[in-house]
Amino acid sequence: MILEIITPEKKVFTGEVTSVKFPGTTGGFEVLNSHAPIISTLTNGNIRVITADNSTENFKINGGVIEMQNNKIIVLAD
Repeated sequence: MILEIITPEKKVFTGEVTSVKFPGTTGGFEVLNSHAPIISTLTNGNIRVITADNSTENFKINGGVIEMQNNKIIVLAD
């Protein structure tokens, strides 16, 4: 699946991923390949990304919104 993390300043990440963990406002959650469509708000915390080559990346955010649809995740983050 494809992940894009966008902040007001720039696009922080774009690429193929296998798993993403988010700090949801009502608790953390993970999105995997072929996940059902979802829109959720995010709180401050870390987004943990496992890329297609099995490396792990972490991104600190102060909040935002995630949308997952058709194996594409878009994150608008602060």
